[in-house]
Amino acid sequence: MQECYLVYILTEMSGSTSMVFTRTCDATSFLALLLRNLGFRAIPIFGHMNQSKRLGALNKFKAGEYNILICTDVASRGLDIPSVDMVINYDIPTTSKDYIHRVGRTARAGRSGVAISLPNQYEIEWYMQIEKLIGKKLPEFPAQEEEVLLLLEQSF
Repeated sequence: MQECYLVYILTEMSGSTSMVFTRTCDATSFLALLLRNLGFRAIPIFGHMNQSKRLGALNKFKAGEYNILICTDVASRGLDIPSVDMVINYDIPTTSKDYIHRVGRTARAGRSGVAISLPNQYEIEWYMQIEKLIGKKLPEFPAQEEEVLLLLEQSF
């Protein structure tokens, strides 16, 4: 079901430059493949890729050839990615510090941006710790459940 919400959000925010963070290399590869099969321009980047493949993927994303970068925390800091409209935490980071680094990828240099998290039932504690750290409740994305279920029926 988490994949459906991801597809729904990416569809609703189509045209946005997005980074989708996962916890594992396998999840990164899976989501990139899934999204490509559904017609999205998604490319993966993760730590087990060699440096030239990582740089190639990053350059294709920055050039606009792909508008969705599926990544692990290897992309949460230290990379020059100037214009990201939306960050999606497909997997909630295990530390609040990692959350800050991830969402810091959007809204750079005075631009506005969106950060969306998709916590599952096992990640609620981490999610609540993040809210405590930043001192506010994170807003919910206004998903229409009927549309998400229809998308599930059509896509999968």
